[in-house]
Amino acid sequence: MKQHFRKIYLASKSPRRRELLRQVGIEFELLLNDVEVNEDILPGEIPHDYVARVTRDKAESARQTMALRQLPARPVLAADTTVVVDTAILGKPADMHDAIGMMRLLSGRTHQVLTSVAVAYQDRLWQITQSSDVAFAPLSEEAIIAYCDTPEPYDKAGGYGIQGPAAVFITHIAGSYSGIAGLPLYETIQLLQKAGAHNP
Repeated sequence: MKQHFRKIYLASKSPRRRELLRQVGIEFELLLNDVEVNEDILPGEIPHDYVARVTRDKAESARQTMALRQLPARPVLAADTTVVVDTAILGKPADMHDAIGMMRLLSGRTHQVLTSVAVAYQDRLWQITQSSDVAFAPLSEEAIIAYCDTPEPYDKAGGYGIQGPAAVFITHIAGSYSGIAGLPLYETIQLLQKAGAHNP
């Protein structure tokens, strides 16, 4: 039986999140914040707390933007993804040197991908953080340099997207494929239902 959701706002620039929402038939309108959320890692902040805080701040900022612009009240969906090796948070590589360093770090080992999702509606906020394990094969220096010499790594946490060319580096995943891609769909639907965005 097909589920129906009222139209929501998506507070994300990610084309991958837009694709995932379209995949499950959720109508949305982009609502980008007027003010950028602080994505710097705070002193002593652990990865789970970091990704949850950034996501929560994005949702709250978008909710404020909705009110300031006097837009129709709808649930606001925000998300953030981070790649973690041991306890180190890997953001988006700043340049080729940075991307090469990330690929060397990921090569031949398992890392975690954390994606936090928040839905804000009226005066409430629902949130969940999903964790998946991703194993990379050992990568040659030639493969790393060839990959980092493309545009692919530079708009993605950890320097790769599971749905892109780096998929050939991945030997195993445990968790949520869509979560690794940027929006865990099962958990997202649960949150939207809690927020009342679901019409049976």
